[in-house]
Amino acid sequence: MKRKWLQAALSAVSLALAVVLVVYLPQIVHGLTGATVSWHEIGHEFGRLGWQTIALMTVLWLASLWAYTFVMTSALPGLTHTQALTLNAAGSAVSNLLPFGGAAGVAVTFGMTRGWGFANRPIVVYTLVTGIWNSLFRFILPAVGILGLLVAGRATNPTVAKAGWVGAVSILVLVAVVAAALYWDRAADLLGRSLDRLVRLGPARFRPAEHAVSGAIERLRRDTAEIVHRRWPGLSLGMVAFLALQCLIMACCLVATGSYPGPAETVAVFALSRVLTSALVTPSGAGIMEGGVAALLIGAFGQPASGATAAAVLFGFWTYTIEIPWGGLALGGWALLRRRDARATGADGADGADGAGGAGAGTALAADRSRAL
Repeated sequence: MKRKWLQAALSAVSLALAVVLVVYLPQIVHGLTGATVSWHEIGHEFGRLGWQTIALMTVLWLASLWAYTFVMTSALPGLTHTQALTLNAAGSAVSNLLPFGGAAGVAVTFGMTRGWGFANRPIVVYTLVTGIWNSLFRFILPAVGILGLLVAGRATNPTVAKAGWVGAVSILVLVAVVAAALYWDRAADLLGRSLDRLVRLGPARFRPAEHAVSGAIERLRRDTAEIVHRRWPGLSLGMVAFLALQCLIMACCLVATGSYPGPAETVAVFALSRVLTSALVTPSGAGIMEGGVAALLIGAFGQPASGATAAAVLFGFWTYTIEIPWGGLALGGWALLRRRDARATGADGADGADGAGGAGAGTALAADRSRAL
């Protein structure tokens, strides 16, 4: 009970902090950049949005959600795209409301997928694979953003440019090493042995058991190898499409508010926004992401303060705020359909007095309906 009260208190504090950061966003932007902006000016930017722009953003948002279902269906064979859309919406709503919401999202994933008839092991593998793929692309995005700025000639200082190239290539090499360890046996064994040697260089009291690191990597690789080997194209293409569509939403937000800095700069801003969502102080980095995006647009790319701040808030709406009611509707709809099928199963069980065969058929029919949710 104490633990539940602690979790509730932390959630309340985290949500309150997110609200405070958003409310005082103009002051935060002024502190970071020296630019002056008010909510009145931000509201004026919102008032300029036409229905065509809102409709386009809505289409891109829905398309991005549908694109991510290809990642989910690739990681969990047998999952339909409709189920994946429902699962993603419900999990995102929970994750967006709680600090460290990923754990609660995993609990929702287990509850819904178990209800659809999936066993524990495929669900665990699905959770690992989607988590790994999200992490890999979260690492790739900053490298892509840095390379975009370098190619666009934004780094005029040779020292900065050199550091940028080194950083981007280093990130991509790290991602390649992890991907190889997941895909190839020899690479996994080599990486595990190398990490074992590195760990043994530390103090004795902090050293794990011999081969513990390589063993953990090998267990992880075995759990994910089959899915990665067979379904990496769907996982990768789905993730690329999802991120590309979200980047287009960012571009729409920037254009609509008169703060579009260019294609390479937009990619860099989008990459920063995705990195800042990892901040665990608030759910999904709410408030922190908006401040960071506005600061980059104003301080580095010279965009007007009102437009840049409005774009950051608008993008936060499409990638965070709207997912809460959307996920609530999905979770509520799933619960109602589950209750209806439970009642149908009970009715079929009552009719089973006519014979065991009829009961078996009714149960199978109810299970088929549940599976189709």
